[in-house]
Amino acid sequence: MTDQKRQTLADLNLFTGAPQHENFSRVKDLLDTREMASSSRTHAWPQGDPIGLPETYEFDGTVRSAEEFMADTDTAALLVLIDGVTRYERYALTGGPDVQWLSMSVAKSFLSALVGIAVAERHIGSIDEPISSYVPVRPGSAYDGVSIKNVLRMSSGARWNEDYNDPTSDVFLLTMAALGIGGTLDDFVATMVRESEPGTLCRYNSGETQVLGALVARATGRSVADYMREKLGEPLGMAEPGYWIVDPAGTELSFAGLNLTARDFARLGELYRNGGVWQGRQIVPADWVRDSVTVAAPHLEPGRPLVGGHHFGLGYGYQWWIPAGDRGEFSAIGVYNQFVYVDPASDTTIVKLSANRGYGTSSEESTNREMETIAFLQAIARHDH
Repeated sequence: MTDQKRQTLADLNLFTGAPQHENFSRVKDLLDTREMASSSRTHAWPQGDPIGLPETYEFDGTVRSAEEFMADTDTAALLVLIDGVTRYERYALTGGPDVQWLSMSVAKSFLSALVGIAVAERHIGSIDEPISSYVPVRPGSAYDGVSIKNVLRMSSGARWNEDYNDPTSDVFLLTMAALGIGGTLDDFVATMVRESEPGTLCRYNSGETQVLGALVARATGRSVADYMREKLGEPLGMAEPGYWIVDPAGTELSFAGLNLTARDFARLGELYRNGGVWQGRQIVPADWVRDSVTVAAPHLEPGRPLVGGHHFGLGYGYQWWIPAGDRGEFSAIGVYNQFVYVDPASDTTIVKLSANRGYGTSSEESTNREMETIAFLQAIARHDH
């Protein structure tokens, strides 16, 4: 990574209220990245009869305007697929159908899929194995002897602070490691500290996904970008190149660094909506998809996971968020309001790419608007079309 690009990343002023749509739309020009070529057999989403959005939605006991919400959260892309057909597509600000947007933690759900594929291909023996059997860590540190399953569930017991508006937080230091400040990303996760018994507390932790990226790379002998390009990008027909931000050692920022178009982000949602099957081919094992989007333990139930210092109103699977209820919906979620939301009951997948400038300026829902976004997306999926 060049000094100029390092300085650019430091100067993004994330979580300060500064507008970010100019940055999120051109990460490949600002930062060092590894490119994933588009598929040799690209797939275009079929176009169906256009639908309108509901004018309003309900959240926190009030009726709110959909248009105002889209504007207030700096929405750059909104794509609605119903049964694999495009029914609504809209771009604003710096968004566009061929614009790769920064995923933030939506990347985590892609990493989960890669782990599932690596297990199916027997690069990984079992997710009950210790992740330290594959990834070098310091003896006695957070990931020494902890099962891959507990890491997938953000339940390793590692000490962690995911407060985005705290410059001393772990997630801030992890980002600094991406700059090569204080060591590499691999160095950072190798020395993390254990705080609680594994498998007892779901504490949202971007370091968990970074170590899963190291797992994929170590187990397959390939970079995350290379493995994803072959196992997801190629078979899913990704129509545009994708980009992973990399640290000075060339390691992908597995927790947040994926850049794709809205149409290509939607492919993971549709793949999981269909139980891991794409055009008749099983890409991700069906049982992996099922387990990934199922709340399977009390500490993973909605309202139990800890994000920063507060309990979050969604449940957790294998790097996927799961709303309360028995409808079967699930979502990949990234900061600044990136969403790949899936509602199998209505055959709906929705991508919302955003640059909500208020995000992270506090730890409150009133600025971060994640639960409100879920309510907004649910209103779209359940709207009478």
